[in-house]
Amino acid sequence: MTFGLPQKAEINGREYEIRSDFREVLDILMMMSDPEMPDSDKAVAAMMMFYPDYDEIPPEDYEAAVKWCYQFIDGGEEIKTKKSPRLMDWEQDYPLIIAPVNRILGYEARGKDHLHWWTFLAAYREIGDCTFARIVGIRDKRRRGKKLDKMDQEFYRENREMVELKQKTTKAEEELFNNWYV
Repeated sequence: MTFGLPQKAEINGREYEIRSDFREVLDILMMMSDPEMPDSDKAVAAMMMFYPDYDEIPPEDYEAAVKWCYQFIDGGEEIKTKKSPRLMDWEQDYPLIIAPVNRILGYEARGKDHLHWWTFLAAYREIGDCTFARIVGIRDKRRRGKKLDKMDQEFYRENREMVELKQKTTKAEEELFNNWYV
């Protein structure tokens, strides 16, 4: 158990600086969901973004460095092997997430020069009743085929653009779709 907010990674007895600000981690998460980037390149890109001195990490420590990075992003938790259905998207939902995070923190997160990812993540996990929580609830009901009550149906009709997760497509896929409708 870690009680503090890690500022460095310890990998095989050596310490490495990390980028721990929430904005930097969100950039990594958005990169990881980029359909243009091959999965084989994502781990290396994440390490380059996360470790300022990536080039000092010996190749034999890459696997441990990737694991440490992903575990950090998961709030220090062991990495889960079971994938759960996608109910949110950091990039799409960020405008809906930041206000309740600010409410929990008691200050404007974006106004801080540095806000540790774990502090941001702890606030995110406590946001409770808000528009974002309602949207995730509707997404979950729809994913499981559950009937929406009248208020949720109305909210969905009026806010369909916010509720539906946008499918991320590659430029080639977009071009193909655009050619179909010419």
